[in-house]
Amino acid sequence: MALTIGELGKATDTKVETIRYYERISLLPKPLRTAGNYRAYGETELGRLSFIRRARDLGFPLDQVRALLSLSDDRTRDCATVDALARDHLAEVERKIADLTALRRELAEVIGSCRGGTVADCRIIEALAPHPAE
Repeated sequence: MALTIGELGKATDTKVETIRYYERISLLPKPLRTAGNYRAYGETELGRLSFIRRARDLGFPLDQVRALLSLSDDRTRDCATVDALARDHLAEVERKIADLTALRRELAEVIGSCRGGTVADCRIIEALAPHPAE
């Protein structure tokens, strides 16, 4: 089976520009070329790009995707390193959730302090404005 870059993109819901970028940064190998000099992808590239897309959908940054790909290429390795990467990523996700929860709480308080009226009396504007050093 040979897929064009457009077909590969459609099969994995990935933009063509993104596929080319992944090739430039060596997440995807440079594809073979047809006699007409078109990129030709096979099952291996389809599987690898699907892996990359799923990892990115889970929020893994590119450096961790690269590490996960490297680990997945050596099927005999112990999965402790994969587990550690996933745990580190989960901790980062939980940190971001905590930060967003605090942000939501603070923003709700600011909005809750609004009493209407004019902008000159607006509690939201007041909360955002810099306060002079005392």
